[in-house]
Amino acid sequence: MPEETKPPHKKPHGRLANGYFRAYTIFTMSTTHEAAKKWVEEIAQLCQPDSIYWCNGSQEENDELCNMMVEKGTFIKLNPEKRPGCFLARSTPSDVARVEDRTFICSEKEEDAGPTNHWADPVEMKAKLKGLFNGCMKGRTMYVIPFCMGPLDSPLAKIGIEITDSPYVVTNMRIMTKMGEQVLKRLEDEVKGGGNPKRDGYGTFVPCLHTVGAPLADGQVDVPWPCNEEKYICHFPETEEIWSFGSGYGGNALLGKKCLALRIASAIARKNKWMAEHMLLLGIESPDGTKAYVGGAFPSACGKTNLAMLIPPEGYRNKGYKIWCVGDDISWIRKGPDGRLYAINPENGFFGVAPGTNEKSNPNALAATRKNTIFTNVALNLDNNTVWWEGLDKNPPENAIDWQGRPWNGKTSEEKGAHPNSRFTAPAVNCPCISSEFENPAGVPISAIVFGGRRAKLAPLVYQSRSWNHGVFVGSIMASETTAAAAGAVGVVRRDPMAMLPFCGYNMADYWQHWIDIGAGLDEDKAPKIFNVNWFRKDDDGNFLWPGFGDNMRVLEWIIKRCEGKVDAEETAIGFVPKAEDINLEGIEDEVSEDQLKEILSVDNSLWEDEAKGIEEFYAKFGDRLPKALSDELNTLKANLEK
Repeated sequence: MPEETKPPHKKPHGRLANGYFRAYTIFTMSTTHEAAKKWVEEIAQLCQPDSIYWCNGSQEENDELCNMMVEKGTFIKLNPEKRPGCFLARSTPSDVARVEDRTFICSEKEEDAGPTNHWADPVEMKAKLKGLFNGCMKGRTMYVIPFCMGPLDSPLAKIGIEITDSPYVVTNMRIMTKMGEQVLKRLEDEVKGGGNPKRDGYGTFVPCLHTVGAPLADGQVDVPWPCNEEKYICHFPETEEIWSFGSGYGGNALLGKKCLALRIASAIARKNKWMAEHMLLLGIESPDGTKAYVGGAFPSACGKTNLAMLIPPEGYRNKGYKIWCVGDDISWIRKGPDGRLYAINPENGFFGVAPGTNEKSNPNALAATRKNTIFTNVALNLDNNTVWWEGLDKNPPENAIDWQGRPWNGKTSEEKGAHPNSRFTAPAVNCPCISSEFENPAGVPISAIVFGGRRAKLAPLVYQSRSWNHGVFVGSIMASETTAAAAGAVGVVRRDPMAMLPFCGYNMADYWQHWIDIGAGLDEDKAPKIFNVNWFRKDDDGNFLWPGFGDNMRVLEWIIKRCEGKVDAEETAIGFVPKAEDINLEGIEDEVSEDQLKEILSVDNSLWEDEAKGIEEFYAKFGDRLPKALSDELNTLKANLEK
């Protein structure tokens, strides 16, 4: 067995024979949780690390790991006056994003993974992975990270233990989750009958195994960003395990995020009758102090984070309207004692895309990055030792280093300083508009669910579904048109149901049926109303018709009024559309005329007839597993379009 030190023993800071830096302080909690202890021992025998380190989540620990990575070259410490507690990391060019083609759902039956997931036989994949993991941590420290997704006392809280050989993962997990000693203690207490017996998964944990896949031989000097060209991100729904090999990048390595919080959690949620969704959570506070909460699912490049942290227009702010961010990415939803749906944000931080984040698009997200933030693959301004990315401002640094570590002049270079998928990992508590309900273990009651995509001509600014099942249909047909920013043809429709296409841990047809089943268990007056929005409608010249950003508050206001029964709507073939006079244009009359608003709200039946054909083709992928309720809704749409 590798060395496992006991407190209060401390190992001296220093370079090992292989050139790798050992953590300054080795502090272990080990554990009285027998299943966790046994699993860690088994993985240690397989991976063969030099030492085992149980993470306690303390500030001291974090400081030491960060300092270690600065000395190793993984981290660059940023200007402590301008960016206190902040660091910059640069990955290798081959490890910059989620690797969807190497992401597998290893269900026992292939049909349970469905046509939209990559499937692998769990027995065969586990055998392959054990071969890859054998000795994968030689020369490295094996970090054991107890973590919790969601408030510890929430019935939906999920405790996981991630094993990794990456200190970068440890420091990012500390931001994104509740991590360390308190979580391990809670897990141990549950075995003894303590904690919250109503927690889904009480007494158990989700095993999450990760390695960069780069063992070090004796005398071998490490690199700042170790990884392996061969990558596997594998999920085992039946055994609720995650194995990730070869990548050090966030979505592939921070296993509490998409891997646990969506792919595995979605499978658990279906089994236990709750929902794990790729949704933002925001609260809308009216001038009288009342709050309503909205969940929103959007594909990438549709303004999801910007909406989650929206700042209302000046006219709304003057009246007393406020927006509160509960979460920007993931929601776990369950039926509460009063029959309504309640949601928590299982994450503790933001893992946001840096390019395009600025004072206009999202000042709250920018403010969240001011301190204790890890930046990955952005540019480094050498004049003041701060970070820069495309879209931050109109004054790119001339004396800088780009995301690949090369000298870069933002005024003259034709290449980007930051990678298009460069990231910031920022604590949620930094956000000026973080909700007071952020830590509420019961969650917040959901009044509305909003789906959206990027459609130039098809979808109106907003429309409401006629029923819960029709709302499921609306979510199932979500799509965006490709832009010039993506490889391939422009304007191609890419379907991304509920924004869950890359993240659903089982057959998406069964996932839709789960939505339908959840709705069947809700009283009509307590079920959230379901809407679709489209901020990206264009005129014939290709100009956006809606200003977006903070002005999306005007649409949110109408949505809440519909939920409260305070405003009427016009029925169309696709659902209920606002009357033009019910969308508040005060303050933007020069940007959006009444005629433009009518155009944005219009429904072109001929375009929707073509859309119906595309929906039918998409549904055909799911064969007999497609819920009848959705094929009925498609038939209703077709019939409505013929009227």
